[in-house]
Amino acid sequence: MVQAFILVQTEVGKAGAVSDAIRGMTETVSVENVTGPYDVVAKVQAATLDELGRLVVARIQELSGITRTLTCPVVHF
Repeated sequence: MVQAFILVQTEVGKAGAVSDAIRGMTETVSVENVTGPYDVVAKVQAATLDELGRLVVARIQELSGITRTLTCPVVHF
């Protein structure tokens, strides 16, 4: 299982709708609205790195109101 934190910038006033949409995805572990350069931080999981990439590119980045994402995969030592 691959986990990652997705940092999301949204259009003004869209953070709530974006977090609700991400929260509804089965791969989502948690979603928080935050302040600073990003508006939403989501923790997600997928079976493989390829599936994680498809989740971010094909589903999360396609949501209305998102302007930019940064994906931070979790590394286990």
